Amino acid sequence: MKTTSLSVNVNLVAQVRNRRNLPYPSVTRAAQLCLQAGAAGITVHPRPDERHIRAHDVHDLAALMKQWPGREFNIEGNPYQNLMAFVRDVRPHQCTFVPDSENQPTSDHGWDLKTDADRLRPLIDEAHALGVRVSLFMDADPAAMALAKAVGTDRVELYTEPFAAAWGTPQQAQQTERFAKAAQAALAAGLGVNAGHDLNRDNLTGFLKHVPGVQEVSIGHALMSDALELGYGVTVKDYLRCIDEASR
Repeated sequence: MKTTSLSVNVNLVAQVRNRRNLPYPSVTRAAQLCLQAGAAGITVHPRPDERHIRAHDVHDLAALMKQWPGREFNIEGNPYQNLMAFVRDVRPHQCTFVPDSENQPTSDHGWDLKTDADRLRPLIDEAHALGVRVSLFMDADPAAMALAKAVGTDRVELYTEPFAAAWGTPQQAQQTERFAKAAQAALAAGLGVNAGHDLNRDNLTGFLKHVPGVQEVSIGHALMSDALELGYGVTVKDYLRCIDEASR
């Protein structure tokens, strides 16, 4: 069974940096240290207000990633805001379309493809023409996976906050089954499966043990919070341990 890839979201590093008019902590240095520790990729979510990742970060990281063949650069965001300009300029390995409003503090829901499919389809086609893989940020709704396939996406990223919130509660089994069924439906439709949001060292192994076929997890806030205590290298290696334990 292929091991799930870990993509590290470095938004939080930029958010700390932006509190002062200083060049540190360095987003590219953080990414480099995570890659050196074994991360399979780097994720950024540049929002229009640049409250964390800024335009120059995207370009700096794109340049860094060229030094790491075989590792992937994932740019996520709302394709109706600023995302597509970065996709056209940088041509990352993957772009993840997320239905955020401009003032959202963080992503909190997936696409409603009954409403959004017609608008998304030409943007997905454009990304493909640029050689970029597309993932759609989706709630864990098995019935929506066939719609995602029909709109032309390559993968879905399951929004895992409900799973994380239920971890260690009486709702854990129910949420785990819900995500497993959504992943199974995605795989049956011919889609790749990514996952992300509030996954951490406590719940990551349990998630991957029970949710089939997850190709990539994108983890930012929890991983960077751990890195404040442990350092980037130790933290990334411990998340990789969590992933490895799930495959045993």
